[in-house]
Amino acid sequence: MLAGIEHFVAVAEARSFRQGARRLGLSAAAVSKAVARLEEALGVRLLERSTRSVALTREGELFLGRCRQALDALQAGADEVAAAGEAPVGTVRLSASPVLARPLVQALPRLRARHPRVEVELSLTDRLARLVEEEVDVALRLGPLSDSAQVARRLRSPRWVTVASPALLARQGPPRRPAELVGLPCLGFVSPAGGVVGWSFAGQAALDLSFPLRLDLGEHLVTAAVAGLGYAQVFDFMVTEDLAAGRLVEVLADYAAPGPTLHALWRPGRQQLPRVRVVLDWLVEVLG
Repeated sequence: MLAGIEHFVAVAEARSFRQGARRLGLSAAAVSKAVARLEEALGVRLLERSTRSVALTREGELFLGRCRQALDALQAGADEVAAAGEAPVGTVRLSASPVLARPLVQALPRLRARHPRVEVELSLTDRLARLVEEEVDVALRLGPLSDSAQVARRLRSPRWVTVASPALLARQGPPRRPAELVGLPCLGFVSPAGGVVGWSFAGQAALDLSFPLRLDLGEHLVTAAVAGLGYAQVFDFMVTEDLAAGRLVEVLADYAAPGPTLHALWRPGRQQLPRVRVVLDWLVEVLG
């Protein structure tokens, strides 16, 4: 039945017997027979076939999720056995929001110095990566988790910090209360869903702020703030070095609101692989 499962997953993911067979390096006829034998063994129809397409039945949808987990666990076990007793080696696919780019990239030399045979493939996107389908080893996510089939570790709960350049503060003086930001130049972040994200302050109602400059990348928001173009509200880990170097100054610290929790997320069993384990340890060190 195991071979039939692999055939079924390939066809279900490709929504095509021909494409699924090509992925497995087999003929479409052989794959079709293997899936038919699997359906016969289970006593249910997994796929609805037509001359042009293949669709999953309700039972097929449920079974596909279980099959992916099972095949992933088997692959993880094979990788773990192969890597037993060896130094961490191989590629780790890491998915993260672009707002995490700076701390991750700046800390990569530390990881490379310790584990030169571990390579990192870093995908920076605000889209939630599908760990199994996209073969992602570890994903970093800000906010609530919905992937109950995955394993997660809480890394930190960042703060929303409001910052400005020393030059801007010298011209205008620092605001003492959030309401004093009304009418001042503020830098707006345009979310992937569209629209400017409102600012958050502890114990304060929403403010009607002016955003003469709006950007869709958090790193550019920090750059614009350093250039003195306006006040910015970002996660604390995005400006650690700029604050330490004096390029930015935090204002309204007493009103800083908590941000969404940052988690590392991975598929069951992946943390047993030496290359994934050392990357997880590195992430805890950098972002924990």
